Amino acid sequence: MPDGTDALPLLTAPAAPAPLARVVLVGPGRLGRSMARALELRGVQVRLVGRDQPVPPSPLTWLTVPDRAVAEVAARVPAGGVVLHASGALDVAPLRPHRPAGSLHPLMTFPGPELAMPDLEGLPAAVAGDEEAILVAASLARTLGMAPFPVPGDRRLYHAAAVVAGNFSTVLLAVAAELLAAAGVPAGQAPALLLPLARASLENAARVGPATALTGPVARGDEEVLDAHRRALAQASPASLPTYDALLERARALVAARR
Repeated sequence: MPDGTDALPLLTAPAAPAPLARVVLVGPGRLGRSMARALELRGVQVRLVGRDQPVPPSPLTWLTVPDRAVAEVAARVPAGGVVLHASGALDVAPLRPHRPAGSLHPLMTFPGPELAMPDLEGLPAAVAGDEEAILVAASLARTLGMAPFPVPGDRRLYHAAAVVAGNFSTVLLAVAAELLAAAGVPAGQAPALLLPLARASLENAARVGPATALTGPVARGDEEVLDAHRRALAQASPASLPTYDALLERARALVAARR
């Protein structure tokens, strides 16, 4: 299996629009501020406006507002240019009647440029919408150094995948840290101690596939160890046991899939 973004169905655009010169960003939240800074560093003229402010006309308007505000803000965007939103969960409907309209969703978490800027080079970015809007979204992504890929299917499933990979991996690290603390390790150190293992496991899964990358007692079929885990959890962290059991079943399914 190819490594990283090499496996993505990246968009090629032989008829791509000319390089972007001016973009209006609506929504000065963490993503909006981050994208404004990144575009300015790449020589793009950016106008960043609040979602309650008048939206100036522009060849390209990118709405980096919360999902619940997309339709309301889109209704105030002057007609005539391409309109994109940055939502992972929404399709193009909240942007109508704008045409061409679409979406550009960087597949990354953004804490805000004042705290940290993720490395955008090669960062996957999902694009969807009208044909011309997809080309413009892909051009915008490439301007930012990102690797655009199409999401033609159910946006809810796409966004659920992003939540599982991003938000829920944080939750799993928190559960693992609680268990490590219950074993006597200082709670404040537990997440950092587990991070190298978690990072290596995810990188291996992305490189060779989750089923092949899976190691540990499930992969070895060591039921005695797994039973010991469950007994310890039932005593020290009963709230974690259902999570452990659910993940155990999915791990067993991965092992079965490689046979």
